[in-house]
This record gives sequence, C-alpha cells and structure tokens, in this order.
Amino acid sequence: MPGEPQQILEEIFGYDAFRGEQREIIEHLTGGKDALVLMPTGGGKSLCYQIPAIVNHRAGRGVTVVVSPLIALMHDQVAALHENGVEAAFLNSSLSAEQFSITRERMMRGELAMLYAAPERVTNAEFLADLETLSTAGLLAGFAIDEVHCVSQWGHDFRPEYIELRVLHERFPAVPRIALTATADALTRAEIVGNLDLGGAREFISSFDRPNIHYAIAEKRDAKKQLLRFIRERHVGESGIVYCLSRRKVEETANWLSEQGIPALPYHAGLDANTRRVHQDRFLREDGLVMTATIAFGMGIDKPDVRFVAHLDMPKNIEGYYQETGRAGRDGEPADAWMAYGLQDVVLQRNMLERGEAGERHKQVLRGKLDALLAMCESTGCRRVQLLEYFGEPAEPCGNCDNCVSPPETLDAGEPARMLLSCIYRCEQNFGSGHVFDVLRGNETEKVARFGHQRLSTFGVGAEYGEQQWRSVLRQLVARGYVRVDPEHFNVLRLAGEWRPFITSDAALPLRKAVKAARASSKSSGRASAGTGRAVVEPAPLDAAGEALFERLRAWRREQADARDVPAYVIFGNATLHEIALCRPATLEQLASVKGVGDAKLENFGAAVLELVAEPDDESAIVAA
Repeated sequence: MPGEPQQILEEIFGYDAFRGEQREIIEHLTGGKDALVLMPTGGGKSLCYQIPAIVNHRAGRGVTVVVSPLIALMHDQVAALHENGVEAAFLNSSLSAEQFSITRERMMRGELAMLYAAPERVTNAEFLADLETLSTAGLLAGFAIDEVHCVSQWGHDFRPEYIELRVLHERFPAVPRIALTATADALTRAEIVGNLDLGGAREFISSFDRPNIHYAIAEKRDAKKQLLRFIRERHVGESGIVYCLSRRKVEETANWLSEQGIPALPYHAGLDANTRRVHQDRFLREDGLVMTATIAFGMGIDKPDVRFVAHLDMPKNIEGYYQETGRAGRDGEPADAWMAYGLQDVVLQRNMLERGEAGERHKQVLRGKLDALLAMCESTGCRRVQLLEYFGEPAEPCGNCDNCVSPPETLDAGEPARMLLSCIYRCEQNFGSGHVFDVLRGNETEKVARFGHQRLSTFGVGAEYGEQQWRSVLRQLVARGYVRVDPEHFNVLRLAGEWRPFITSDAALPLRKAVKAARASSKSSGRASAGTGRAVVEPAPLDAAGEALFERLRAWRREQADARDVPAYVIFGNATLHEIALCRPATLEQLASVKGVGDAKLENFGAAVLELVAEPDDESAIVAA
C-alpha cells in the first residue's frame, strides 16, 4: 500500500532498509502511542517522525506539528522534505505576513504533512486555538518535539519555553507525541518525562556510541597552534566546528585561522541576527569552511559532512561535550572530536559553577556533571568507555581514541600530590601556583627568600619534577576538589574538600608521565568500537576516473543547491555521490537503486546525473584522441 512505512522509505527517502529501532518506533507512533526516543546524532531520528507524519497524511489524518528550536533548522529540514516531494512548511518570523497567512491556511485545510514551529509559537493562544479547530476536524495527526533535552534545567541547552509544551498533552490527550534527543542521562530523562507528562510513553534508547568518531584530548600548551597543527595534519579543506567559551575568543580564533590560510567564520550571540544567518548559511552551503563558535551555534545543525569538532575550552558537562562532538560525522564516515584541556579550564569551570545563582541542590548536581567530564579528561583509559558508561551503557576499550591508539605512560603521582598539598598548607594558602612550584623545586627566587620559604620542610622536595609535571598534578587536585584557585585573591591556591584524608593516606593518583600524539589517522578504515561491536567501514575507494566523476558531481550539486538556495546535502549527500561515482549507473533504474535517490530526486535530477556519468573523463578522452 502507498502509505506503508517501507514503501515511503524507499520511494521518498531512497533507502531500502530501516536502521536500528526505526521501524519499531514508527509502528509504535502510527499505532497512536507516545514515544521518547534517544538516538545519537546521525542515527536517523528525523525519519522516526517524518515517516509516521507522511503515513498519517496519506491516510487523511492531517498534519503533524514538529516543535523545533531554531529557524535555520526548520528551513533546512523543510527544504530537504520539499526536494523529496513532501508537503511541509514552517511558521516563523522569517515569513512575511502574506506568506504566514498562506501557510496557516494550508495547514488548516489539511494540505501539509508536517508543520514546523518553535515552542514559543506552538504554545501561544492563537496557535492552540488553531490546533483545537484541527483536532475537532480530525486533522491533527501528532506532535513531534525535537531536541527535547531543552526541557531539562540540568542540561546545557535549557529553554524554559519547552516546559510549557506540557499543554499539548493537557489540551490534546488523544494526539500521539514523539519526543526526540541525542543526549540525555538518567536524570535528564526523568525530568523530560516529568515536565512533559510522558509517563505513559515508551522509551527507545539506542546506543550512544558513535564509533566513527575518534576522541582525543590534548594537554593544553599553546592551544591555537595545537589546533592549527591538528587541522593541517588531519583536515585540510574539510568542514569543521571550533568551540570557544567566550565571544572574544571566538572572534580572535576565527581571524587567526583565516590569517593562517584556514577559511573560518565566527558565530556567537553577540553578532547581529543577519550576520549570524549569513555565516550559518555559508557554513551549511560551502565546503571546507570552519566555524568558530560559542555553544550558541550548532544545535540541530543538519550538515552531514562536518569532519571535525574541536574544543579550545572545556564544556560544562559530558552532555554538552557529547552533543557538540556529535555534530561531527553525521554521515557515518570517520570524523574527529579533539579538545585542548588545561588547568585554567578546570579553574574557570569550577569558579563559574560556584559563582552561579543556582541553589545549592542544583549546584550539587552540576558539580557531579562537571566531575564526570573532568574524570574523562584526566583518564588514562579509554575515552569512549567513560563516555558511554556515563549514559549507563557498558562498553569495552574501543581501540579508536587517543588513549587506546597511543596509551600514555603513567606514574603514581600520589606522593607528589601530597607534597603539593603540604606545600600549599605550609605557605599558609596565600600564594599562587608559580611560587608554590618554586618552593617545591628548590628555586631560590627573590620572593622565596623574602618570605623565608627556603626554610620550609617542603623546599626542594620536588626538585625531580619539572613545572609541567607539577601543573599536571595541580590540575588533578583541582579537578578532584582538593585544591581551589581563588580568583578574587590573585589566584592563590586554597585547600578544599577532602584534602586532609588524602594527604594522610597512601592513595594513588594515576598521572600521565608523557603525552604522546596519536598517530592513527581518523581516516583509517574498518575501525571498530569494541564496546558495541559496530564497525566503521569506509566506502570503497574510487579510482582516478571515479574521483574525477565525484568532483564533477559535487560541482553540479553546488550549482543545483545555489539555484534552489538550499544546502548542497539537500540535493544529494556525499555518500550518495560517492556511490554514483563508484557504480556509474547507466539507466534511471540503476540510479534508483543508489541509497538516497528517491522518486522525486530521480525525476528532478536523474537525467542530469546520468549525463555527468556518461561524460568521458580526461584520461579516456586523451586515449580516444
């Protein structure tokens, strides 16, 4: 039947099989039941509500309202649906009064399969009144709430407007809802269920593993130069995102990368709306552009070929880290998540948390989340294991993170840590790290002499360790809460937390002895994540003729995208172009068998693609001559 999910998957989206729990989720939703779906970025969340929406619309059950947090995301998803021949639209502030009126009338007539809108619009009185009219007429098929982690006050993307979406269930209890996110630990899931009254919803929790992503955390020395080396060695000419904590750093990093020959643009909330829109549009449409940004950029970004995400500053928690790094490699091909991390990151995040206006209970939760991220940064074991276990998913070492590829040499820094705590105590908790390190290393500076600290019992006891090693020890002690850096008193070191039990114990403190650069390329093939057994297999390599065809296809795609004012991947994704270049279809029937080529795209672009495939490459033309 034309309304069956499998046929819609093949005809409209150009795929022959569902992935993971997609089929089960779709059947659950089309059966009129609620669902909470946790699926990693790139796992195919959108199909979980788009296919039921099309099924319902073909059956005459009207429109599915999709709650989306960002205008740019609405535009891109609607554009992609249009290219696939699906009736979809959005209502937001980018529309003129006439366009808004036309779209609303189409919705009320039941012409749309999907209507995208922001939570603020969905919950206003006029829109709710329209929904009442649709519901009475039997033309309100369902609600899809995307990026639902925004409802959580513990999360990194909290949007208070999301809490008001509870009204949808109160006003329309018989209308099925699907809530979707890529990131939610147990606490966040409980808050989503409570705030949106999803107690009766079935939870579908896919693996959080993204085996195509290579995780690496580098000890911060000169972060900008480290970033430049990382891009030049692994991602020249490829799209990426660089996250910074401050707007100023975003601007400086974008300018510096541009000066070094890496095309880069800034994005943060301090830029005017038009500049942000232009920069985001360029990032979505152009190849090889790097966006430097605060976390104001990225939620819902649907660009599949982001090859790396880099952090020059540490995020606040693992959810933020996972959400942001998950924007790399949405197409399933190898990608990098790289972060430069140092003592100042620990100090800054600790101070920001403690200075915040949240209540003590809220701060305690946030401390736990920060501690989990710090533990992952400091770990000498598998990054992926710690990442997945945070979300309650057991895993084994992956063989595809920096610590697995190039295991760090470690030493037990328990004794040096106790030396450092003792020295801070004997310096009366009144000096910064530089002076304390001088005392430990036995450096007879003018300041040491002035305060008589050469007579302390800790003077010179740590001469065998260099300043870099002492900084590593201090970073771990700050991360564990035994030391805090007081920014209001010239960054002096203060003892904190359970420092006394630690200093009187013989507890170990594993510490990296030397930092080794991971040599494995993110583009190596056939890597597997041992925790799940899922392999990352690169597509078959193209020969010279195939590469030439692939580039012709990309250039043609760019022209088509510009003419339609949509991102290039809306026309065809890189994986689809690669398969075309590999199998070189000669007929429309052969082209239709390529993943990502649905009926509408076959009709719109099939003839042009076949002409490109039939063109002789330069080498064959020379031979023929």
